[in-house]
Amino acid sequence: MTLLAQISDLHLDGSERATRRATRVMDYLRALPRPVDALLVTGDIADHGEEAEYEEAAQILTAPFPVLTCPGNHDARPAYRKALLGEAPDHGPVNRAHDIAGTTILMCDSTIPGRDEGRLDAQTLAWIDTTLTALPQDAAALIAFHQPPVELHHPLPDSGMLEEPGRLADLLDAHPQVAAVLTGHAHTAAASTFSARPLIVGPAITWTLRMPWEGDKAADRDQPPGLAFHILSDDRRLTTHYRVVL
Repeated sequence: MTLLAQISDLHLDGSERATRRATRVMDYLRALPRPVDALLVTGDIADHGEEAEYEEAAQILTAPFPVLTCPGNHDARPAYRKALLGEAPDHGPVNRAHDIAGTTILMCDSTIPGRDEGRLDAQTLAWIDTTLTALPQDAAALIAFHQPPVELHHPLPDSGMLEEPGRLADLLDAHPQVAAVLTGHAHTAAASTFSARPLIVGPAITWTLRMPWEGDKAADRDQPPGLAFHILSDDRRLTTHYRVVL
């Protein structure tokens, strides 16, 4: 069994509000009686893609468990690499694979610099294929990136979803090791399916999306920050529990 936590869309901007909300969630996770095997952060870590925002993120996200990240549409690859990952600045996609408690977790870069929409480019799709091909057929894997590949029935996230999702679906058809797809971006805890697998959308730290039947104003800034707990069992069944942190 692999126990994971997921947070998304911190939008750290140097404000006291953003810092307080992200810190509150991390304090909650660090105080758990049983630590998670890893924390996944599915994009929009910074609000403006500035180095100072990633420097703050690196401090806030410090934890006694692995913290795995991928960029979102608000993130800037060079600053993200330099200030958060401690690497040389570079404009190429940021893709990383991690072995967590026997589960391979692919943190993928679905960003298109300067745009809200996402796309897994040819380089990233090839990396996903190569990484999964190297795994045994009975292995377990999860794929995480920022923009959801399906409609969530709100015009805001649906205007910036993953483009050409069929390319990923075709790839997943060849790799039964992938148990689920995890994303962020939508600012709402949601569950759907993609390529005959669970698709789980992590809630946002910064604000919660108000759905059309809840009112006209999209951003509900009064809702507390949320997180998801994912349990991946030995039979590759994913169970998700959502929490808000008051």
